[in-house]
Amino acid sequence: MSAPSRFDRGHTDDLMTFLTASPSPYHAVASAAERLEKAGFRQVSETDAWEGSAGGKYVLRGGAIVAWYVPEGAAPHTPYRIVGAHTDSPNLRVKPMPDAGAHGWRQVAVEIYGGPLMNSWLDRDLGLAGRLTLRDGSTRLVNVDRPLLRVPQLAIHLDRAVSTEGLKLDKQRHLQPIWGLGNDVREGDLIAFLEEEAGIGAGEVTGWDLMTHSVEPPAYLGRDQELVAGPRMDNLLSVHAATAALTAVATTGDLPFIPVIAAFDHEENGSQSDTGADGPLLGDVLERSVFARGGAYEDRARAFAGTVCLSSDTGHAVHPNYAERHDPTHHPRVNGGPLLKVNVNNRYATDGSGRAVFAAACEKAGVPFQSFVSNNSMPCGTTIGPITAARHGIRTVDIGVAILSMHSVRELCGDKDPYLLANALAAFLEG
Repeated sequence: MSAPSRFDRGHTDDLMTFLTASPSPYHAVASAAERLEKAGFRQVSETDAWEGSAGGKYVLRGGAIVAWYVPEGAAPHTPYRIVGAHTDSPNLRVKPMPDAGAHGWRQVAVEIYGGPLMNSWLDRDLGLAGRLTLRDGSTRLVNVDRPLLRVPQLAIHLDRAVSTEGLKLDKQRHLQPIWGLGNDVREGDLIAFLEEEAGIGAGEVTGWDLMTHSVEPPAYLGRDQELVAGPRMDNLLSVHAATAALTAVATTGDLPFIPVIAAFDHEENGSQSDTGADGPLLGDVLERSVFARGGAYEDRARAFAGTVCLSSDTGHAVHPNYAERHDPTHHPRVNGGPLLKVNVNNRYATDGSGRAVFAAACEKAGVPFQSFVSNNSMPCGTTIGPITAARHGIRTVDIGVAILSMHSVRELCGDKDPYLLANALAAFLEG
């Protein structure tokens, strides 16, 4: 018999709130931490000595967060159940010398992050958000969530070939947004504006990690409002579901595993950073938790050998206008439940034993699931799943939610899939 559902349409409503509050990875982990704090979790510092008491804890590092709940009486060799995800999305990021302009327009110099659908950034009202670093080394979040920037598309009258040859964008020349008028480039202008926005003294900001975002809020879509359109679903949809699942199971008491969520930065450009899945963060946290509970290397090895990770990332729903791009026998649909993602060349980490673990969790939660595999003639994307499996020797399963318009400014999912995923994740974390 399946367990009663923990999450319903209210979860999708809350997802939309989460997306709006999380225009950057730094905001996303702050939003997740706020939810964890309300559930009784407490932040621990990586520079402090850790103690092995029961309860919920989390570590923040830049745009990444790792949170875990230690049940009462957990042994040092108790295995983990991990949900992995990532906090970053493709976008336009501010360069070190941001003030630019030409021909009477004031512009912001940006660099392309990840692999965005570049045309989706054209003619959008864009805000600016991210992290400011001050002279004393402290950081401050900033979010200008109103129309500030715009990348204007060239009029068709000046580009007649666009009708026959399609849109062609040069990443360096054609994607620099405008934000005002003026014939002179004033060095320091953008940062001075952001200091004022954030209530910081003039000249205090010495470093920044800033990015653009669409200010159009998420919304239900369609005749019956059975679709959700919004930004950064890849992959904040999974971060939100994982956070909700962890806070839910942390109140259930006796657990055979230690439930963990790990939301990394920099997945969209290879995960190779101190906050990426290919860095040491997850392994350090898991090992320190073992040692804090009095364990030794043997306990660490036993714990890792019994650990399973679900790598949760969005996947491709069958596109009604491009069905031939999908595998002919695998057509995942929105609101059909989470995806089990398979690739025999290890672009995804799923194998048969991993499928069994996920199938058991979905059965327990009363959640349907679908299988995703790429068309043999199309290259397959990848996730943090294979990285996690290889780096830590942890059995890993790739899953996700089916969406359309992946890597667009505005992506599309079904209204039920977010809470179906959250229910499956909660059942998995419980064991």
